[in-house]
Amino acid sequence: MSEFAASPRFQSAIRLFDDANAGDPHRDRVDGVEQPRELLYARRLTDWVLALAPHASEALRLAARCQHLCRWEIRRDTFPDDRAGYLRWRRELQQFHARKSGEILASVGYDAATIDRVQGLNLKKELGKNPEMQVLEDALCLVFLQYQLTDLLQKADDEKVVNALRKSWGKMSEAGRAAALKLSFGERERAVLERALS
Repeated sequence: MSEFAASPRFQSAIRLFDDANAGDPHRDRVDGVEQPRELLYARRLTDWVLALAPHASEALRLAARCQHLCRWEIRRDTFPDDRAGYLRWRRELQQFHARKSGEILASVGYDAATIDRVQGLNLKKELGKNPEMQVLEDALCLVFLQYQLTDLLQKADDEKVVNALRKSWGKMSEAGRAAALKLSFGERERAVLERALS
């Protein structure tokens, strides 16, 4: 375990992030047990970050745990149901997550430089330039592929899903793509992924 991962400050931040996400009214069932959706998401994202970068920095681990912090508090249906509305919702969510993560990190004693690094990752700054941002982006895409693709296929037509997969694939590094190709997919999921990559 990294030295910082055992520190009371780091453990307190993770606990507070998890406590906040435990308030998610939405539940997902895993192995017969209902769990708060965003708490589950944060843990899955953390797992992927550590799988891709076992020696991930403190800031990257913190950012993974709070990337979708209290996401349910800003509902999609409060924005126009079009592309512009969707993009505005996403921007406001990023700002919201960064603000809340900063408040929690400051409350447990993190310095301004660390908070700025975590918030930069929350806001996806320097994507394509910052290796840590790329690890986080790969992990976000992998969570989508492993846990959300099947649900999306139940709600959207194949063409929309193919377009979403192409966008995700374009954001991923070679390491992220290699990890994606090792995932186990159902027949329909595999078919749309093959279409997206063709």
